[in-house]
Amino acid sequence: MKMSYMPVGICAKEIIFELEGTKIKDVTFVGGCVGSHNGIVSLAKGMEINDVIERLKGITCGRRDTSCPDQLAKALIEYSTSNN
Repeated sequence: MKMSYMPVGICAKEIIFELEGTKIKDVTFVGGCVGSHNGIVSLAKGMEINDVIERLKGITCGRRDTSCPDQLAKALIEYSTSNN
């Protein structure tokens, strides 16, 4: 299942993630820092949704209250909340 999330407070304009059951199959960040996003995606692929949320939730970027990893966690939380 593919889902789209519109992040707030980061450079990326959209986060698209694909799930296979409770595991992350793929993630795409539209816009932003390609190298960092590729690293996040590489680490998240194959992981359980809850494990990714636990590891990424609350990470900040510079003076921002959020970050690309944090926004991915929020996207997954939103998905989990609406599908339970």
